[in-house]
Amino acid sequence: MLAGRARPLVSHAGPRVMVAGLGNYGLWGTRHSVGMAVLDRLARQLAAAESWRADRRCCADVALAAARGLQLVLLKPRRLMNLNGLSVASAAEIYSLHPADIYLVHDDLDKALGKVAVKLGGSARGHNGVRSCISALQSNEMTRLRVGIGRPEGEVTVSSYVLAPFSTGEQERLEQVLAQAATFLLEHILRRAPAGDPGDGLT
Repeated sequence: MLAGRARPLVSHAGPRVMVAGLGNYGLWGTRHSVGMAVLDRLARQLAAAESWRADRRCCADVALAAARGLQLVLLKPRRLMNLNGLSVASAAEIYSLHPADIYLVHDDLDKALGKVAVKLGGSARGHNGVRSCISALQSNEMTRLRVGIGRPEGEVTVSSYVLAPFSTGEQERLEQVLAQAATFLLEHILRRAPAGDPGDGLT
């Protein structure tokens, strides 16, 4: 048996959703890992910021939370971006989740910083983390939250741009961007809440 085996932190039964923040684990603060930053902000909103733990079964940091009758599995793969899907697929098996029950949160070059949008399924649109998830899950049904980071200017390459930290000017806006993205994401997730569940926010 592997060490660090997950223990159930949410005791009540109910529909379950997984939210995976895609990125390069350990490269905190870079544009390409903004999905993980959104997950950290979401965990704070769900009062689960102290619940993160390493789960060796899926090679990821995992936090469990609950909101309006929903169980939420928050996941940050402990792998490089193009292997994120291995962690997501393993966690989906552990928590008995179908692709349609999974949200992927990731950066998007085609949207300006501060712009977010939900995409229901479809192709990876050139994003290696999403491509890895589609391959590992053998499905493209996952819902995505696309978080804008804008495109590089001048002669800066895309790879250098996404792997670099946010600029000083961007960092001044980042906390607000992350809060807005987390709130937008949570509102979308809560549409799955069971009908008639007491709607007092978190449980």
